[in-house]
Order: sequence, then structure tokens, then C-alpha cells
Amino acid sequence: MLFIYGPLILALISAIPTTVFAKRVVENWEVTYVTSNRGLDQPPKRGVGVNHKFPLPVVHATKGDTLVLNIFNSLNETTTMHSHGLFQRNTTYYDGAAMTTECSITPGTSFSYEIPLEQAGTYWIHGHSHSQNFDGLRTPLIIHDPKDPYKSDGEYVVAVEDWWPVTFNTTLAALLDVTGQSNPFAQPPNLLVNGHPDAPRFDFIPGQTYRIRLVSMMSLPLWEFAIDGHELEIIEVDGVNTKPKKVNVVRLAPAQRVSVLVKAKESCDSNYSYHVTMFGNFLPPIPGVFPSRVDGLVAYSSDAPLAETVGEIPSEPFDEMSIESLHGPIMKADRGLYFNATSGFLPDGTNWESFNLVTYRNPDVPSVFTALTDFINLNPISYGPQTNAHVLQLNEVIEMLFWSATQLSHPLHLHGHVFQIVEKGFINDTMGALTTRVAKDKFPLQRDTVLVNSGEYVVVRFKADNPGVWLMHCHFDWHMALGLNMVFVEAPKEMMDVIKVPQSVIDQCKRQGIETKGNVVGNMAYDYDGAPNLPHLLHDAPAVLASAA
Repeated sequence: MLFIYGPLILALISAIPTTVFAKRVVENWEVTYVTSNRGLDQPPKRGVGVNHKFPLPVVHATKGDTLVLNIFNSLNETTTMHSHGLFQRNTTYYDGAAMTTECSITPGTSFSYEIPLEQAGTYWIHGHSHSQNFDGLRTPLIIHDPKDPYKSDGEYVVAVEDWWPVTFNTTLAALLDVTGQSNPFAQPPNLLVNGHPDAPRFDFIPGQTYRIRLVSMMSLPLWEFAIDGHELEIIEVDGVNTKPKKVNVVRLAPAQRVSVLVKAKESCDSNYSYHVTMFGNFLPPIPGVFPSRVDGLVAYSSDAPLAETVGEIPSEPFDEMSIESLHGPIMKADRGLYFNATSGFLPDGTNWESFNLVTYRNPDVPSVFTALTDFINLNPISYGPQTNAHVLQLNEVIEMLFWSATQLSHPLHLHGHVFQIVEKGFINDTMGALTTRVAKDKFPLQRDTVLVNSGEYVVVRFKADNPGVWLMHCHFDWHMALGLNMVFVEAPKEMMDVIKVPQSVIDQCKRQGIETKGNVVGNMAYDYDGAPNLPHLLHDAPAVLASAA
């Protein structure tokens, strides 16, 4: 009887709205220092973990649930948590962007994020204060969809991170050293998969289909994933379902996520290896580090031999222009913005990152509160000269051209949105022979983090349909700390109707003596005297740096 009526019962259950089964997924995290070498052959360092442990717990939820992150800060500095890729519709104050959407959580205090999960897919959670992501405060967030169009018989998560033997502050000091004597790569990182030096084992049953969720929790390098003798079928990119695309290898930059389906062999005659390769075409080669590889096992039978890896392990760029999202025709842009991701020098010789030569500095008042202050919230200058703020109207379609003319690549992430990738090309290709554009009858790939390689440009579009304050920044932790950030203030008039900041958010600001109204410095007019304001960046190294060299 169970066998006969099982399909009918399943059909009835699937017809019931998922909100009936919605639940509160509660995580109680004490953010603590953890001294560890993570099992690697390197000295231990002080990192930032949860509940005195590494790795952090993986968070699983279902679309329609509410994610509750109860955070107690046991550090000696502030902290925040960013649920990367979540739209945070009407909850911009839970986005975790310190001094943009909220005040940080002070040491010795607690704070709760309560986030309705309207999306499904592969995401991650990481610290968004003091570059704590670099020091280990990061974990996957998997949101399952009962009505997922792509079915599988099982799934695995492959979360990859770089673990440096030094803290972020040590590497930042090396980056800002004007003498040229410090090398930030002097103590390079090692590779971790799911928090460990060894890759986990995949157990495959012949004929079944498996979903593998690839999560890039890197702070700097790129990495690739491939399985000997098996095709990978891409079905999701950054939380957005795609039309199936078969590939041999998937390359990911920091903060990107990809789901693939893998069809198991029909027999148990052999086991196979899969490969996670860390590299960086923008990084100096270091033997054993860049590139480096961790191999895992795809096991069909304990008695089967391991098939030999034949030839070179595949390696190729991720071809975003050949992948279509399941839904969403190309949008027509209402206006365009140009962002040159470049670097420059301050008069003291330090080298900083910028969008259009504006290096970001946190405002004295979180931008969300300025956006909720009537009369001044429509003027970008109210948010301060170093926030590089752009005010957007509700539902206008914004086209952004990202440009990297330096030797640096940049994985650029937009909070609160996904964007369509509509064009890519090379800066020096004056004839446009190597330019690729999305055809008008195609659905452009949508994602929240795009890699802009050195010497390339990328054109993306998004619709300003999510009132709130949203960061856009480079997801290389070094570049973000060096100022490669900016702010979109989206539909501030509508924000005043739909954004109701909880008292708990305001209380965190009060503990630190931070204003919760007014412009960048808390004034109720266009007087922003005393706002963080840097000198204009210089294109060339100043004399102090030249003399040091």
C-alpha cells in the first residue's frame, strides 16, 4: 500500500504551499578567536571562528524559512555577519555591511539577524568587519527548494578557502609598506576543502545523479574543479538556476558559487579522482602554492581500482557568455555608470584601490540612516565624499561598465542583487574583434559576483527594485580593505515607507555613540565638515616612494 500510494502522497505534499512548512532555522554562534594551523604543515595563527572551533557549521535551510543568526561577540573588536547573495528585501539593516547598513556588534554583546529566505540556491555567510573573512569567519549557506527544477539522488558541498599562516593585519601592513621591503606573499596560503587539508570522499551509486555545490570562500586566489572521466553539467550560478551547460571543469573566483550535476557511471569497475586546483593568473608563481592541488576520491566500490588520471587536468576560464539563466530576457538600460577599478598613491607613498580614483572610507553615520533622513537623502554628497555613493530611482535599470586597466583582476560583488552579464571584452581591442555580447533572444547569465580580469571590461545590468543601501566592492579581501568599495542608495523615498529599522540595530549604534540620523557626520543639513575625506589619489608614485626605492 505504501508503495502504491507513495507517489500520490508526494504529489499532494508538493501541491501544498511551502510556507506551511516554513520554520525558523536558528544558529547560536559565539564569535571567538581560534588559534590553529587547520591541520596544515605551517605554524598556527590566531583566526576568527565560531564557538571556539574551525570549520564553522554549514547552514542548511529551505526556501520560505527564516534564518536566525544569534551572534555573541567574544572578540576584542567589532564584528558583523553578511549572508552573501541574499537580497535582504526590506531588511537591508541585516545585510552585515558595517557602517553601511548597520553598526557593528560591539565586543561582549549579542545581536540577532532574522532574515526571511525568499531565495533558494548556494550561498555563504562571512564576516564583514575588519576583514575577518580572511581569518576564517566563513561558511556555506545552502537553501533548498522543494520545487527545484533539477532533481538529484544526493548532493555534496565543496567549500574551498585559502588559509594564510599570518593574520590579515600582517598582510595589510606589508601591502602598505612604502619601503618596498615587505612581501605580502612571503608566507603564502595553503588550500582547505570543507575546512580541512584533505578533500572529502564522494560515494557514487551507479546510474544515479549527484548535485555538487561549489562554494568559493577564497580571500584571494582562484580555483578549479574537475572529475576524471565525468562531465559536469552547470545548473546554478550564484543562486540563480541556469539552462544546463556541460563542461569539463569549473573555475571560480572568490565569492562565486556554482552547482553542477554529475551522472554516475553505470558500473562499479573503477573509482576516480576529482581535483581542486588553487591558482592565480594574477599572482606570482610559488612552487607548491600557486598552483597547488588537492585530490579527492569518487568511490564506486571499495574493491575497485583507482582509474589513472589521463593527460592534463582540464583548465579553462568560466565562459559566462555561453551560459543562460532559466528566466529573464535582457533588460534595456535606463542609464549607464562607468567604474574604473584602479589604484593610486597618497602623498605618503601608500598605494590604495579605488573606483574612479575614489578610495572608500566608512562614514561616521551608517549610510542606511542617512538614506532614512528626509530632505538630504536624495543628494549623494550627504553620504560623504569617500563613500562614492550613487542614488538610484526605484525600478530604473542600471548598466555598469567595469574596467580594469591595471595588472590586477577584481571579483566585483553587488549586495542585494544579481546582475545580467551582457558584454565582455578587452580594453586594447579597439576594433571590437574579441568582444562578446548577449544576443537579444537569449537570457543573460545572472550572478552577484563577476571576475573582471586584468586588461578586460565587463558590462552588467540590474534593476533597482530593492529599496535599501547596498555595497559594491571587490571580493579580494586585500582590495576591499584598500578602498575598492562604493555604495548604491536605492530608492530612498520608498525606503522611508518600507524600511523599519529594529530597535536592536539602533541600540548597537547607541552603545558606540554613533548617530542614527543625519548626513555622513550626523548633521541635518549639507554641512559635512569633518567627514572622512582623503586627498585625491595620484596616478604615479610620489617622491617619497621613489626615493625609498
